[in-house]
Amino acid sequence: MKFFFATLVAFTTVFTAFAQEYKPTDQGSTIQFEIKNFGFNSKGVFSGLEGKIVWDPKDAGKASFDVSVATASVNTDNNMRDEHLRKDTYFDAEKYPRIRLVSSGVSGPDKSGHYTFNGKLTIKSTTKDISFPFIATAMGDDYIFNGSFTINRRDFDVGGGSTLSNSLTVTLTVLAKKQ
Repeated sequence: MKFFFATLVAFTTVFTAFAQEYKPTDQGSTIQFEIKNFGFNSKGVFSGLEGKIVWDPKDAGKASFDVSVATASVNTDNNMRDEHLRKDTYFDAEKYPRIRLVSSGVSGPDKSGHYTFNGKLTIKSTTKDISFPFIATAMGDDYIFNGSFTINRRDFDVGGGSTLSNSLTVTLTVLAKKQ
């Protein structure tokens, strides 16, 4: 009888606890942005990826994301420009050291295998609702999450009246290691 009860508890635990915790890593991840400046595409990346991801590919409703990047890590392959982007007119890295993305819900997958992220993006002192599609790909025990979204930089008080386009595209490729 004890064996039956222990087996039943183990079986139930296995089928109710598929959501696993993952840690996003810099190595294998790319957080890239692209924006037009004087009509030319300018790209950059952020690093210093930190956070926690809870993921269950069979039940996206159990998923949660709380990830951030180091604002001072901005890298456009131009040191002078990067220093300028760290200043208060742009990212104000000294006062606001992290850019943060936190989910409020995840749904899917749809017929094409895309999930939908719903949550909040915080840049500087501004937090805005955001929603975008993404794909989750298993890599052994780990996952790669790929997604892309577009924001208006002025909504986050980034760049003031500069020559930059208002529209900025962020492309995420996040490698998350099982904990």
